[in-house]
Amino acid sequence: MNTDFYVTVLGSGAAISTHTRNCSGQIVHLHGFRMLIDCGEATQIQLRVCHERLQSIELVCISHLHGDHFFGLPGLLSTMQLCGREAPLTVVGPLGLRSIMDSIFNLSGSHIDYPIEYHELDYESLANGLQLQVFSNNKCTVRAFALRHSVPSFGYIVEDKPKKGESPHRYAYCCDTAYFEELAQQVEGVDLLCMESTYLDSYAERAVQHQHSTASQAATVARDAHAGQLLLTHFSNRFKEPHAFLDEASPIFPNVILAEDCKRYGVF
Repeated sequence: MNTDFYVTVLGSGAAISTHTRNCSGQIVHLHGFRMLIDCGEATQIQLRVCHERLQSIELVCISHLHGDHFFGLPGLLSTMQLCGREAPLTVVGPLGLRSIMDSIFNLSGSHIDYPIEYHELDYESLANGLQLQVFSNNKCTVRAFALRHSVPSFGYIVEDKPKKGESPHRYAYCCDTAYFEELAQQVEGVDLLCMESTYLDSYAERAVQHQHSTASQAATVARDAHAGQLLLTHFSNRFKEPHAFLDEASPIFPNVILAEDCKRYGVF
């Protein structure tokens, strides 16, 4: 595994968490820098279970405003405050995220004393296949792009800044989204593609109805994007046999693995 650039999965389940799969959340590690992508309920508990340091997070990126992807954020930010955080934090997400957080803290009488910089994303400005750089430091750059879901939803590409003479590595996170052909262009050539596969093909109509993807559709994106490896996540708890996702994805894109909570995956 690439120990300089890797992902720790905090939650790989869909809307309802189970005893083996929490709601969505991941820590991305890049040469000592740590960012959190999505923050479903109980994410701060998963950080401890997975032996991840809460206060080391410098950036939070939220894909969309469905609860299983951001309901854990108010508690996480409050715990950072209670634990004496002073370092600034950048929070990226859809329009409306800041007003939600401000309302929660104001109504609950909570106080956040450390600096939080919000960067809210306008879906319409990215709806035509554009990408927007939302963060950059000496370790990485992060870009956002539009997905297709029942509410404005964004994917993120994280690219490291390696030493001179080395090629950069890229990680793409796509959750939640319906399948659309242009998605492969957005994640072209990434080393690791993490994509939702909420349903199996037997639920393809439901996937369309709820604007999610199946395992075979995720594999199609990985194949068409010439990705290095595919990491499936966001599994509906109605499916009790995880290998079925591999069975449907691997004939289309063989280099595929299933996300598991607290497992680490290198970005090669």
